Amino acid sequence: MAEATFFQTIKRKAKSLKLEAYVLYFAYKDSRVSWYAKLFAILVVAYAFSPIDLIPDFIPILGYLDDIILVPLGIWLALKLIPEPVISDCREKAQQLLTKGKPKNWIIGVLFIFIWILLGIGVCWYLYKLLFS
Repeated sequence: MAEATFFQTIKRKAKSLKLEAYVLYFAYKDSRVSWYAKLFAILVVAYAFSPIDLIPDFIPILGYLDDIILVPLGIWLALKLIPEPVISDCREKAQQLLTKGKPKNWIIGVLFIFIWILLGIGVCWYLYKLLFS
């Protein structure tokens, strides 16, 4: 019984995080939000929805730290930068979106993967120059 409750709590918190990520996405589009809050919000949303993690999940314990700590912390900080009226408006939009079913935007997905590939190539190139120069 305790396991079922634990997993239900985790599932509820994950659903809440997904809602908050969509709140940040809508807040990014709102003109009432400052540029630095928009920048931070879009970075958090990109990382939260990106299929690529900072620390790969197959690494024991450390692999899930970014999902358990970094994403919620980023969402919390981003929400602190956004005015409360904007958050409540965006939360309403996010609720409507999630009840209809989330949209699939393949162009944005491909764009995120392309950015991660470029970032990986850049890091590899930098390390190559650093180690073999």
